[in-house]
Amino acid sequence: MVRAMAVYRWLIVAVLSVSCLVSCGSSDAPALAEKGGDPVSSGSGGSSTGGSSDSLGGTAETGGKSGGKGGSSLGGAKTGGSSSLSGGSSSGGGTHANGGGGASGGGSATGGNPTGGTSVGGSSSGGAPTGGSSSGGAETGGTEPVCTNSVGSLSPPYAFPQNFKSSRCHYPTKTCSEHAQAAYDQWKEELVTTDGAGGFRRVRRPDNESGGSDTTVSEGIGYGMMLAVFMDDQSLFDDLWKYSQAHLDGNGLMIWLIQSDGQPGVEDPGSGRRASGSATDADEDIAWALAQAAQKWGGNGSLSDSYANLARSMMGRMLACELDTRYNLFNAGDSWGETFAWNPSYFAPNEYRLFAKLDTEHAQTWNGLIDKGYEVLAASQDKSTGLVPAWTDASGAPNAPPGMPTHYQYDSARVPFRIAQDYCDNGESRAQAILGKLTGFFGGIGADQIVDGYELNGTPKPENTSPDGVQSALFVGAAGVGAMSTSNQDFVDSVYGRLVDQPDELMLPRSRYFNLSWKVFTLLMMSGNLFDYAQHQ
Repeated sequence: MVRAMAVYRWLIVAVLSVSCLVSCGSSDAPALAEKGGDPVSSGSGGSSTGGSSDSLGGTAETGGKSGGKGGSSLGGAKTGGSSSLSGGSSSGGGTHANGGGGASGGGSATGGNPTGGTSVGGSSSGGAPTGGSSSGGAETGGTEPVCTNSVGSLSPPYAFPQNFKSSRCHYPTKTCSEHAQAAYDQWKEELVTTDGAGGFRRVRRPDNESGGSDTTVSEGIGYGMMLAVFMDDQSLFDDLWKYSQAHLDGNGLMIWLIQSDGQPGVEDPGSGRRASGSATDADEDIAWALAQAAQKWGGNGSLSDSYANLARSMMGRMLACELDTRYNLFNAGDSWGETFAWNPSYFAPNEYRLFAKLDTEHAQTWNGLIDKGYEVLAASQDKSTGLVPAWTDASGAPNAPPGMPTHYQYDSARVPFRIAQDYCDNGESRAQAILGKLTGFFGGIGADQIVDGYELNGTPKPENTSPDGVQSALFVGAAGVGAMSTSNQDFVDSVYGRLVDQPDELMLPRSRYFNLSWKVFTLLMMSGNLFDYAQHQ
């Protein structure tokens, strides 16, 4: 989606068709509805009717929701009742017994600051730390946290911290899950608000482009839902979903830009044109977060339909409205019409693998998207640096619509992170090959010298140059996560150290929302607390 530094890519919308390549109006059930997925519903009411997690695998059922009140099978047949994943179930309708993130752990926030939460390992798991730990320079008092790095139970509800380290990847020599907790608390305190959220909560961008103030993008809702599920914050998770459902386009997907007053945002200040379509990266992340919630909590929380059904519904809309079947690649959103532009950072093979398990009817399509995406991504890499463009054509050649970039910037900087997820979880050899080239480049520069932008030949092209020594938590962090697929232990250690030790003014430049979000993701990934729960069935 549009970065705060990069409004340019949505200027193309003026010349685009607003219809999908195939029919997908919001009034119709999505393609997967017959397998148990109801049309998307905001679900502003309702209570959890069970805490059992939903199962993956097996033969797809065809009779709507599965029997029982604990949630439906994710692509698997049921004989009645709720299926548990790995023999465990969450307690109390999906909230965690150890507090912190469920409906009873953090409560509803006023301005985004929960007032409760149980202490976990020395830092508050329900809100901003008040006496707490340092998180890369964002210290609010106290001393360095005491680390609790024991491995959690790899079964529902997958309570944080998990500290699970994949045997395929090289993690920092010393990690601390409390660093991730403190960064999440900071993220939530700064960026989550009830203001302009219609009674729910949203993720705000305090320093976004075009003179706007505190806008929300669908990407941020996806980020927030992913962070909330991995941090046991079910109440926030549900609120963010409900906010998204209050801002749908005609295809039942969230409009990509929303103002603080709840109206669609102005995507072209020159003409005053307002946003009206979706962004594929956000929709992918929202669907994946829902699938993780189905495995973690089961049931439906405070929503009117199960997490499993909502995930399937999102997947159906994505395939119907955002997949360009001419190239077997996702387009940038549902309003691009016949105009095609591929954004390498939207390619999420780790997510597609889970979607194939949920949506067995379209498993071949999801697996085909993985194969085609790797083919185009590899072709797009610069032969000497391994850097990838922000936008390409269907062959991988740098190619952007007018006004959009092709260098390595705040979109493409996400690529090593997304690809590393596929390697760490699935051992994908194509991922390792791509990451090896990128790590050769960034490892040669050194973690302390990475800037936030490069020409594809490696020439620095930073977007932020002040204050002296400023970097980007995204650029540094994603490069380090990518290096986890290699044996460059010194570089991985150096990246982790910079994220933890450097002050905010040197790691969280504009867009603060974007860099802070990716700081939390990186600390979760590097500490073994961000992985696909389906790996542990």
